[in-house]
Amino acid sequence: MQTNRSAFVTLISVFFFWGFVAASNDILIPVFKEKLNLEQWQSQLISVAFYVAYTVGSLIYILLSKLYGGDILNKIGYKNGIAIGLCMSAAGTLLFYPAAQLVSFNLMISGLFIVALGFSLQQTAANPLTIVMGDPSKGSQRLSLAGGINNVGTTVGPLVVSYAIFGAVGSGLKLDSIESVKVPYLILGAAFLVVAVIFKFSSLPNQIFMEESTTKTVVNERSGSLKYPQLTLGMIAIFLYVGVEVATASNLPEYMKQYINIETSQAAPYISLFWASLMIGRWTGSAGAFDVSTGLKQILRFLMPYLAFAVFLFVNAIAKSDLTVFYPYAFVILIMIFADILSKGSPSRQLLVFSICGIAALITGMMTDGLVSVYAFISVGLFCSTLWPCIFTLAISGLGKYTNQGSSYLIMMIMGGGLVSWLQGWLAGPEIIGIKASYVVGVMCFAYLAWYGYIAGKILKEQGISLNEKATQ
Repeated sequence: MQTNRSAFVTLISVFFFWGFVAASNDILIPVFKEKLNLEQWQSQLISVAFYVAYTVGSLIYILLSKLYGGDILNKIGYKNGIAIGLCMSAAGTLLFYPAAQLVSFNLMISGLFIVALGFSLQQTAANPLTIVMGDPSKGSQRLSLAGGINNVGTTVGPLVVSYAIFGAVGSGLKLDSIESVKVPYLILGAAFLVVAVIFKFSSLPNQIFMEESTTKTVVNERSGSLKYPQLTLGMIAIFLYVGVEVATASNLPEYMKQYINIETSQAAPYISLFWASLMIGRWTGSAGAFDVSTGLKQILRFLMPYLAFAVFLFVNAIAKSDLTVFYPYAFVILIMIFADILSKGSPSRQLLVFSICGIAALITGMMTDGLVSVYAFISVGLFCSTLWPCIFTLAISGLGKYTNQGSSYLIMMIMGGGLVSWLQGWLAGPEIIGIKASYVVGVMCFAYLAWYGYIAGKILKEQGISLNEKATQ
C-alpha cells in the first residue's frame, strides 16, 4: 500500500500543535509558581489539567459511540473529527485572555483543559490514521516520523512562549506582568482554526478500512478490546510513559533553579533541548519509513539525529541562546543511536532497550551534579522518543475491528502525564524527599515499560502476530 504523501503531510501537521502546547506548559509551570507563590505540587496542576483532559475526552468519545450505536469517528469521519477537535482547542485558547487579565490560575488551567480536550479527539483519529496510511509493516515508523514533527513543535514551543512572556530567551529577566501569557495562545487559537479549515477540505480519508491481513492474525477473535492483554497492559504502559516524559521535563526548571542557579527565564533552552531530544530520537526511528535502499537507511540512522540536533541549535541561535553549553550533548546522542541499532527495529525490543537506557539516565542524574546531571535528565527525552509508537503499535496489534476502540482507551491513559508529574512534584517538596531524589518516580515508570516490552512480544507471538519480522522489512 502506497502512502498518499500530500494527505500524510496534512495529517502530521496537527502533531506539531500537540507538541508546541505540551512543551510550553513547562514554561507556564514555573511562571505561575513564582507569580502566585505556589508549591511545586500546586504548579503541577497545570500538567494535571492538561493531561487528565485526554482521559475525559476519551470517556466522552466512548459514551457518544455507545449512544450512537457505533464508533463515532466512523460516523462523522476521521478528518472531520480532527477538524472539530481543532475548533475545540481554539475555543480553549480564548480563556487565556481573561485568565491573564485577572491573573486567574483556575481560568488558565480551564483553558488548557479545553485545549487538551480537543487534542484528545484529534489524537484518537490521527494515530490510527497515521498507522494505516500506507504499508502496515511501517506503521510504527510513520508514527515515529509524525512524532518527529510533534517534537519540532516541542522544540520551538518553549522558546516562543518564553520570548512572548519575558521578551527574550535565557535573559534572566523577572516577569513584571502575567498578562503577556495571553498573546501566544490567542495567536495559536487562530492557527487552530486555519488548520481546521485545511483539514476539512483536504484529501485525507474520512474512513479507515482494515485490511484482511491485519484482522485475521488473531488466533481467536474476542468479545471486546479489553479482552486483549496487549491492550490492557499497554494502557498502563502509555500512562507511565507519558508520565515519566512529562514529569522529567516539568520538574526540570525547579531542579535547575535549586541546584545550578538557573532562573525560570533562563530555563527555556534546556527545556527546548529535552523536547528536541524526543525529536532527535524520533527522526532516527523514522529512517525506516523512507522508501530507500538498506544502505541509505543505515546512513540516515546516523544522519537524521544530528540533523534534528542541528534544528535545535538553529532555533536556539535565532533565539540568541548560548550554544556552546550544548555541544557536548552530541556525544550523548551517540548512545541513543547505538541503542537504536541494538533494538533492530523491533517494537518490543526497542521498548525494552530504551527503557533500560532511561533508567540508567535517571540514576546518573541523581548521582551526579552540575550540568552533567542536567544533561542526564535531559537525555531521558532521547530514550522516551520512540516509546509512544512502540507501545501504541504493540497495544493495538491484532485488535482488528476493535482498533479504534483500543486507540481511544490508549489516548485516555495520557492522563499519566498529569498524575505522575503531580506525584513527583509532591515528592519533590523539601519536607518529603527533595527534587533530586524525586526522579526515582521515573525509574519505576521505566522499569514497568521494560517489562511490557518483554512481555508484549510474547503475548503477540501466542496470538500468531510477529512484529519483529514486519519491522525488518
